[in-house]
Amino acid sequence: MSSNYNGVFKQIMVLISALVGALLVGALFLLLAKSDPVKAYGVMFSGPFSDKFGITETLVRAVPLLLVGLGIVISFRSGIINIGAEGQILAGAIGATAVATSLPDLPAVMLLPLVFLAGATCGGLWGGIAGWLKARLSVNEILSTVMLNQIALQIYLFLIRGPLIDPKEVSYGTGVPQTALIPEHIWLSKLIPGTRIHSGLIFALLLAVLVYVFLWKTSSGYRMRAVGAGPEAARYAGIRVEWYLVLAMALAGGMAGLAGVVEVAGVHHRSLEGLSAGYGFSGIVAALFGRLHPLGTIPASVLFGALLVGADMMQRAVNIPAAMIMVIQGLVVLFVVSSDYFLQNPDFGARIKAKLFGEKADGEGGK
Repeated sequence: MSSNYNGVFKQIMVLISALVGALLVGALFLLLAKSDPVKAYGVMFSGPFSDKFGITETLVRAVPLLLVGLGIVISFRSGIINIGAEGQILAGAIGATAVATSLPDLPAVMLLPLVFLAGATCGGLWGGIAGWLKARLSVNEILSTVMLNQIALQIYLFLIRGPLIDPKEVSYGTGVPQTALIPEHIWLSKLIPGTRIHSGLIFALLLAVLVYVFLWKTSSGYRMRAVGAGPEAARYAGIRVEWYLVLAMALAGGMAGLAGVVEVAGVHHRSLEGLSAGYGFSGIVAALFGRLHPLGTIPASVLFGALLVGADMMQRAVNIPAAMIMVIQGLVVLFVVSSDYFLQNPDFGARIKAKLFGEKADGEGGK
């Protein structure tokens, strides 16, 4: 039991160290930009928790991060890497919007489930393409998902600028690339009046519990984790590896598609440019920070939601370029991903120390 606690404590400390390291390097870039890093980080960390607006906006950002992160947990645990959540979010959003605007007279009890089903299906199909390419044609999933992101983006932009553009934009001659508003009776209810936080938060939390039960308490979840741990051994045991790779990517895409749905139904109430706000990539970091566990992804999503809100506040407070925010976020991604390698290779630190100080690492013999 104590060894388990020690392992969890070590993981937490490594992740915290990675975050601190990213912020320290980011501080150097802030100095180069002639900004005060102490003031900048002070705003970044205190702003999201200083008032009701900051807290609720943090939770608004945490919802899509959590949904995307749950999909990342499923795919990574199954041994396939999903970098395509950005495109899957857009596929889910446009699918949900198309259904909602086509059937505006349906009662909410029928239309809302259809909208969620449409978003999950569109995202799942888009993710399943990469899974099928990996399973059947051995196409590298990193390459295919990145390319599918671009295809999804161009299709999405075409639809919101053409076939699905808001008729009012056409009649007014403004041409803003966005769809019509979805019916008001399926807007997700606000948890706190006067804020943007919506009932999608409860949906995401329940889904995190369901994903945990699926992966750790069902035979299908066990098989998926077995495929991720060792595909050849899983195949020898009679598990259909190719099928579970496709299923993992379809489920991951479905989760990202649901993130697009909650952004449409809970925040924007339509599909528009910039809907994703980079959640597809930030969700990967949240999942890794949560140690690829559905329940661990919950606090990780809140943390990274706070970082996103704090970064926006920091930009306004110290007047730094928007590109600097992207640099700091990129550093966080780099350090967190690197920390995963450190945890998977516990002797890595000893080898680095040996190289720096001319010592022999454990297991190295002299000539």
